[in-house]
Amino acid sequence: MPQRSARASKDAVHHPLFARFYAKISVAAEASVGPHRDELLAGLSGRVIEIGAGNGLNFARYPHTVSEVVAIEPERVLRQLAMTAARRADVPVDVVPGAAEALPVKSEAYDAAVVSLVLCSVRDVPRALAEIRRVLRPGGELRFFEHGRGGGRVMAATQRTLDRTVWPTLFGGCHVGRDPIGSLRATGFELGPYRRVLVPAKGPRLPSSYCVLGSARRPVLDDED
Repeated sequence: MPQRSARASKDAVHHPLFARFYAKISVAAEASVGPHRDELLAGLSGRVIEIGAGNGLNFARYPHTVSEVVAIEPERVLRQLAMTAARRADVPVDVVPGAAEALPVKSEAYDAAVVSLVLCSVRDVPRALAEIRRVLRPGGELRFFEHGRGGGRVMAATQRTLDRTVWPTLFGGCHVGRDPIGSLRATGFELGPYRRVLVPAKGPRLPSSYCVLGSARRPVLDDED
């Protein structure tokens, strides 16, 4: 069971209007995103922590080799939806409040961690990744499916402009121009296989279309140990 912490606020994030909007569009997008979720979670086993679980769309896709999922979700509306999804999951899922920058769980307690369209919206990416590294056992795996910087010069300039202006306000703190791969390297994760994907695969390219899907590990011999 997760260890509750005074550091973690029950409402670390409060975007009720965006949460309801996200809940609708995320379900509508499952035809294109669902196969990436399957690939993201395939082969996981043991104890897993999912950071920013949203409305719980990953829960039904966890393999039976997973013994427990602790799902952290800071936004109350999404957390309530995730709790409903957890009751329908085939593996045990415990949905708890908390922020990515201050995970309310013990160090080195998990075999794997999952982030899925989350790093775009956390307030402090290095701190959030440092927390994920803390709660993973040495050698533990981080699975990620994130959107970020991509496209040519025009798209990159558009992403930077959106991040400085309207996009975070309209989309619950989301940023379209972050570099998840660079952030993982900078935080000391050992990158495994990853690939870049477009969502949706066909049609017009949106500022949020440029995604990366893969894995990384906390080093067995961690500099922080």
